Amino acid sequence: MRVVGAGLAVLAVTAVLALLVAVHRYVWRRLVGDTTRQGSPWRRAGTIAAYALPLLSVGALVAGPAGAPFPVQRALAWPGYLWLAALLYLTLALLVGEAVRPLLRRWLARRAAAGAAPEPAPEPVAPALSAPSRRLFVARAVGGGAAVAGLGTVGYGTYGVLRGPRVKRVTVPLARLPRSAHGFRIAVVSDIHLGPILGRSHTQRVVDAVNRTRPDLIAVVGDLVDGSVADLGPAAEPLAGLRARHGAFFVTGNHEYYSGAAQWVDHVRELGLHPLENARVETGGFDLAGVNDIAGESEGQGPDFARALGDRDPARAVVLMAHQPVVIDEAVEHGVDLQLSGHTHGGQLWPGNYVAELSNPTVAGLERYGDTQLYVTRGAGAWGPPVRVGAPSDITVVELASRQA
Repeated sequence: MRVVGAGLAVLAVTAVLALLVAVHRYVWRRLVGDTTRQGSPWRRAGTIAAYALPLLSVGALVAGPAGAPFPVQRALAWPGYLWLAALLYLTLALLVGEAVRPLLRRWLARRAAAGAAPEPAPEPVAPALSAPSRRLFVARAVGGGAAVAGLGTVGYGTYGVLRGPRVKRVTVPLARLPRSAHGFRIAVVSDIHLGPILGRSHTQRVVDAVNRTRPDLIAVVGDLVDGSVADLGPAAEPLAGLRARHGAFFVTGNHEYYSGAAQWVDHVRELGLHPLENARVETGGFDLAGVNDIAGESEGQGPDFARALGDRDPARAVVLMAHQPVVIDEAVEHGVDLQLSGHTHGGQLWPGNYVAELSNPTVAGLERYGDTQLYVTRGAGAWGPPVRVGAPSDITVVELASRQA
């Protein structure tokens, strides 16, 4: 079985690499090969970039897992990850351009034919483009338009991430919530993804945005970091400034288990957050529970719903912090009123939302599953490319409503 699994993994990696080579070849042809003349400095520069940029992307992806020094990771991350986003939107724009290309050629051909026809008046006629010149004009027009559209999309998406998350507000009625807890506000923060790109200044933006909402409680639902405490401890320090009447709580996400989950749990505790490792506390007229991420199962530290929710008073409402939405079925089985999750990023890069829908019950927003409601935030940061398209980052203030009020 191991041999079969290894063989399938090799085939999958080979297929992905072949696809990337084909996509890069296509982008080079349309943006460089078709728009520049043989031997020109522009073609040489474009060809060099076509080799260098994918190598930087591979370096950005493997530097962390390979244990490269953090300064090296940072140097590779910006160009490497941004190129991955640029490659996606340049390819999409060029594919749209394939439909425009024949229309533009036909228009130029008609213009050339009209210019070659005899005119009744001796007015000057602009010289028509030759067939090779028309091909070059079309290639440059379509390639230039695709470059503007693709790189403009990436630029705007990067600005959205670096600007920081916007605050969303949603009201969630809970049947078992007492009147005394009506209007209780929980600031939900997920997927900050501190790492080689997003650092201390990003953390401070998130903290400031959360504190401005004056929440009663703060729920940090995983994927805080992409790296070790040694590398990212200083970047996380502003979290000590989080302020809420009932405190700030934390559960692990899958990326914590790639980054030393035990060390990060200890570190966020030192910063004043309260980790809920398959645990529950009573607060504000309801129970707040948290479970470890399912990625912790490989370390024997996965989610334990019985431990987190067992022996509780079933008359009390319970809000569950769980990083991944996929555990909603277990939440329903254990009578959870509201599950707060992240993980999906809302797809982060359109059309990634359609891919996210394949493996998550809810990609973003509030949905009901039986007697349990699930709210999924798009997250406050970004993984990989610091770019979001069609899925803006957010911090959500969830206001609980009592039906007895």
